Amino acid sequence: QVQLVESGGGLVQAGGSLRLSCAASGNIFRFYTMAWYRQAPGKQRESVASITRSGTPNYADSVKDRFTISRDNAINMIYLQMNSLKPEDTAVYYCTSGVHWGQGTQVTVSS
Repeated sequence: QVQLVESGGGLVQAGGSLRLSCAASGNIFRFYTMAWYRQAPGKQRESVASITRSGTPNYADSVKDRFTISRDNAINMIYLQMNSLKPEDTAVYYCTSGVHWGQGTQVTVSS
């Protein structure tokens, strides 16, 4: 069983940066492609970025060139570096293995 705990959310002004972290328990973490999703109020949950077991990233067009996903398999961590944040990035951000989901962390970007 894998448990995921996100942290690093908060309130930031437009143009600012935040770094989200996701701590995974369970020694099978390294076998999963991991991803960040987000859900804004009144909207469906959407994929933000994913990263394969070997570290190949993939991004939604809306965050490409602004966000960077990374992982450290040695310590079971996933990160999402978010730069040049926009008000439309405001959402609850979730870490997921596709099967397991964290509880989410709120990101609010003020204009």
